[in-house]
Amino acid sequence: WAYHDNTFLYMLLDYVPGGELFSYLRNHGRFNNTTSNFYACEIVSALDYLHSKQIVYRDLKPENLLLDREGHLKITDFGFAKKLEDRTWTLCGTPEYLAPEIIQSKGHNKAVDWWSLGILIYEMLVGYPPFFDDNPFTIYEKILDGKIEWPRHLDPIAKDLIKKLLVQDRTKRLGNMKNGAEDVKRHKWFKGINWEDVVVRKLTAPIVPKLSHAGDTKCFDEYPEDDWKRAAPALDQEVEHFAEF
Repeated sequence: WAYHDNTFLYMLLDYVPGGELFSYLRNHGRFNNTTSNFYACEIVSALDYLHSKQIVYRDLKPENLLLDREGHLKITDFGFAKKLEDRTWTLCGTPEYLAPEIIQSKGHNKAVDWWSLGILIYEMLVGYPPFFDDNPFTIYEKILDGKIEWPRHLDPIAKDLIKKLLVQDRTKRLGNMKNGAEDVKRHKWFKGINWEDVVVRKLTAPIVPKLSHAGDTKCFDEYPEDDWKRAAPALDQEVEHFAEF
């Protein structure tokens, strides 16, 4: 649903009350293997569906993953998503999650989402991404260098999956080979997972938001919103551009 007046555009979307996965990860420090596996399963299923529709997402990160009232994930913010037939060359995404081919402007495809999944799984299990710095260009250098520190507590099977997702050569990256997402689903870290159950949300969520009512907003951070009070109404000729909005 969308609407506008002379000052604002309004978009009515489903309310996802659980807040960002980022907030839970920040509060926990890091997730255990079981919790990380659950979220990875739901993300794999979502990426598999998007890719089946020839859509590359390009902005996978904890801030864009929301928990619904039952603790299941919803992917949000499709501002960088694109329907893709072959390759695209736009530099977009979040620095810590960019695949090497995006940084090098070699043209990229759906393989970049599997790289981002590897980054996300590492971050869930370790508490921070494998490549980070205050300077984005230093992050790019670290990504292209490809050296990763592996904490001792990391599950060796999870480590194996992450390594196969964070392959510099996209033609050899898990998820981007002949069998696509099926190769990811068949990895031993997902052993015993019923993927049909994942799709229909039968798996028990490890974190269920504590909500007092359907419109509860306590799972979200508060941000100052005073700017809207100073917004000037648009001119009539400007409003005409949004006649069908």
